[in-house]
This record gives sequence, C-alpha cells and structure tokens, in this order.
Amino acid sequence: MKNHTYNFFILTFTTDLENKLALSVFFILVYLTGVIANSATIIAIYKDQHLHTPMYLFLCNLSIVDLCYTTSTVPKLVHMLLSGDYTLSFTQCFVQMYFFLHVATTEDLLLFIMAYDRYVAICNPLRYHCLLSKKICILLMAAVWGTGCINSSVTTLTTSNIPLYTNIVPQFLCESKAFTKISYPNAGFQLFSYIEVVIFGVGPFLCSIISYTKVIIVILHIKSSEGRRKAFSTCSSHLIVLTMYYGTWMSVYIMPPLKDPRVFELTLSILFSIITPMVNPLIYSVRNKDVKRALQKMVGIKVRGE
Repeated sequence: MKNHTYNFFILTFTTDLENKLALSVFFILVYLTGVIANSATIIAIYKDQHLHTPMYLFLCNLSIVDLCYTTSTVPKLVHMLLSGDYTLSFTQCFVQMYFFLHVATTEDLLLFIMAYDRYVAICNPLRYHCLLSKKICILLMAAVWGTGCINSSVTTLTTSNIPLYTNIVPQFLCESKAFTKISYPNAGFQLFSYIEVVIFGVGPFLCSIISYTKVIIVILHIKSSEGRRKAFSTCSSHLIVLTMYYGTWMSVYIMPPLKDPRVFELTLSILFSIITPMVNPLIYSVRNKDVKRALQKMVGIKVRGE
C-alpha cells in the first residue's frame, strides 16, 4: 500500500496516565530550559562585541540548531502523551522527519567546523584570521545549513516512497532509522541509509577526532603547565559537547540489533535529541569564561575586575 494512504502510529512509552503526566512535565521543563539557555547564549553573543569571532559565531549557530532540535520533537511528543493521540498523518510525519534530519546533519557538520576552528587556533595561530576570515566563516555556515537542507530533502523524499509492511513507527518521532525497520527488504534503501550515515555522521566525527588528535599533540608539546592549561581550556567545552553528542548518536545509529531494544533505543534517542541540546549551552556557560562573562553582563551582574 502507498504511504500517503494512511496515518502513522508513533510507538512511545507504554505507561499509565500518572506516569504520562510526569513524563510530560519532565519534557516541558527540559524543553523550556533548553529554549531559555540557548536563547540566552545567542543574545549574549550577539550583544557582546568581544564575542564576534569565528568560535562564537559557530557556537551561536550551535545554539540555533539545538533550539530547532528540541522544537522539532518535544512539543509533539508532549501533545501525544497528554492527549493519548499517537497518530501522525503522512504529511506531519515527513515534515517532522525533514526538520529533524536537517538540524541533525547541520549539527554533525557544525561540530566538525568547531573542531577545525580549535585546530587552526592552536596548531596554526598565525594564519587563524586568514583561514577563518569573516567571509570564509559565512560561506562555511551557508554550506553547513545548505548541506543539511539537501541531505534532509533527499533522505525524506526517498524514505517517503519506500513500501512499508506496517504503519507503526517504533520511535517517539518520525526518523529514517525507524523506517528501515518497518520497510520491506530493500537493498537499495539499506545501502542509501548506510552511505548517508557514513558521509554525514561518521565522516564529520572522524574529521573531528583527527583535528583534536593534532590539537592534543601540540598542547602536550607546550613547555609551561600554564600554557597547556590555557590552550586546553579553549577547547574543553567543545570536547565535552562532542563526546556527549557522538556517544549517544553512535549508541542510537550504530547499535547492534537487540532482542527487545525499544525502551533502550527510546531512552538513547531522548538523550541524543532532547537532553543533549538542552545541556550544550549549560556546558558552555559554565566552562567558557567569555560566555559566562557575557551572560553576567546581559542580566546586569557586575563582572569582577571591571
């Protein structure tokens, strides 16, 4: 049967009404925390002229991506939990898939660009402003968002046309991996899915690892302990974010088949797509002195030494 002839049933948590209310409150609080934290980061960077540098331009874009991440999933999830209506129309399902894939691809590439920024800053500081000029940074951001749009469009269109044997989606959102489980055996679609994951997931991750390997080698060759500490402090926040994001991402997308994986996969997917985007700005506000100072200025707290 054709995909557009029926609605999809989203298989979320099977629990009683009291637990659904508790889950809804939890997700609402996480969502609001993420919206406030990411919005504050964007505003603080925009208002502080000292933060108008490549590193913070990329961080600002990361906050925008994280806002889109949670907005594409949490409101609908909460609505389903509170209303008890777990159905999505064909259009609703694939619109959600498009936006989720768009921001997922964009974040994969953006995290690599941020790793490259730290590589240039520490390993090739004299050419930093040449390699990451304002024009180049704008082009990089346009390329990242544009690539996310193209990949999402192609993947969503491809997924929407594969034949399915059931309309029950084993996830709390419409995403491409879930559709590989409910589609008829299709070698072409399986190959397409693997290539997409390798190019836009594994590829940027490996490039980030290579960048940070070179960064760590350079830091270890710095003679003074104070110099090593300062150099490492400039990239520690991003390393934490990178580890959290790809740790949960690999658990979700490269996890081997399990006998009863649904609850485990749902938990990992929530960590990956809801919790991590909320935690990212909190990590930067705590670990990064410049962001912390800008946030303090924004809320009217006097900064020590000024």
